Amino acid sequence: MNWKVERTPGCPVRRSEDDRVAVPLRLSRQGEHAPDAELTLTLAEAEHLHAALCRALDGHPVSPAAPDCRQPIQASTGTARIVGRA
Repeated sequence: MNWKVERTPGCPVRRSEDDRVAVPLRLSRQGEHAPDAELTLTLAEAEHLHAALCRALDGHPVSPAAPDCRQPIQASTGTARIVGRA
């Protein structure tokens, strides 16, 4: 028996009360849904997952519906800035 795991429709990824990243997931097996669950990650784990996903997507065409982090960024080195959280 195989489980199907997908993002829960309409539920965004969010920051949890204990400052972790919570990814809502929907589990189903043979067409029947189990109760929804969440994958919770530390900020470091979320950064590693983000990097791994970026590497996996590298070289694939960017969909027009892709988020802005997948869109090519054009800036000259003289005007580019790195902005971080305060």
